[in-house]
Amino acid sequence: MSLKTALVQQQRCENPQLNIAETVGEIRNAAAAGARLVLLQELHNSLYFCQSELTDCFDLAETIPGPSTDLYSALAAELGIVLVLSLFEKRSSGLYHNTAVVIENDGRILGRYSKMHIPDDPGFYEKFYFTPGDLGFEPIQTSVGKLGVLVCWDQWFPEGARLMALAGAEILIYPTAIGWDPTDSRAEQERQLDAWVTVQRGHAIANGLPLIAINRCGTETSVDNRGQIDFWGNSFACGPQGEFLVRADEDAQTLLVEVDLERSEQIRRIWPFLRDRRIDAYADLLKRFRD
Repeated sequence: MSLKTALVQQQRCENPQLNIAETVGEIRNAAAAGARLVLLQELHNSLYFCQSELTDCFDLAETIPGPSTDLYSALAAELGIVLVLSLFEKRSSGLYHNTAVVIENDGRILGRYSKMHIPDDPGFYEKFYFTPGDLGFEPIQTSVGKLGVLVCWDQWFPEGARLMALAGAEILIYPTAIGWDPTDSRAEQERQLDAWVTVQRGHAIANGLPLIAINRCGTETSVDNRGQIDFWGNSFACGPQGEFLVRADEDAQTLLVEVDLERSEQIRRIWPFLRDRRIDAYADLLKRFRD
């Protein structure tokens, strides 16, 4: 089955309502161009507030269901598309998640995934805001296929991709917010970008699945004006052998790509990695480190 998919790569501003209006416009354009699955970047409603540790930023969080899911559910039903959102979820007072939500083409919320791997690095102080997800690595069945949705920092860990594949995911999807420290040398920036692309192509190859990463772009200054990140864009889709299907540059754009969900069957027949896994010998993977 060939699935026409849209990757919405955007630069964000300080006004969430303007961001949302722009996102709605891009979703409409993608649907008009024939997209049946539309994918949004990580935390697309606002600036990337995790550059700073500020309690006022918790005001950006919302419940699920809530205002954003109400808006995007109505839009998905109107346009007849499957939509993957990325929201700052308020689960309860003092309990927040970085959550992806999958909405069916009739507007129903089919499922969600809360980010499991939470970074805590200069400019990416996510442990201050997000509790690790406890929903597991469970793909979500939709009318266009079984979606293995993970979020950003998860993309560096092969375990999450593998568990999604073992649970029957037909495609791996990573909403993302990643970029450079402006003080890094150009050579260092190129190494980081290449590593980001390479590790995800490796997940596609190791699991025999297509993979899509949707990153934000543009320069964002922290809320407290103490830092800055140049989000590098470069959203891409690759096939089950890691081959590029489409790739963005560093500018805001919406990409359209045809993803062949049936090709995984052929690739897994010639590269049967799942067959040859030595599950009898992997117990040490449950240890933090082998001393």
